[in-house]
Amino acid sequence: MAFWKEHPALRIVLIAVLFVLALVMIIAGWTMTGQLAGLAIMIVGVALLLAALAIYNKPFEDGKKPKK
Repeated sequence: MAFWKEHPALRIVLIAVLFVLALVMIIAGWTMTGQLAGLAIMIVGVALLLAALAIYNKPFEDGKKPKK
């Protein structure tokens, strides 16, 4: 997608915010030992880490599928 290639500052800030928020959520959920809400918070944190990774990788997609 050309949007992420054209706006690198926005991409970097968004990745940094998602990364910090995800780490805070994972650590907060980890401290809630024995509670199901802690597990849910940690899962959301991992999802945010995956979203940050997806945003990081988006400009490097070339749109071509590899041949089998």
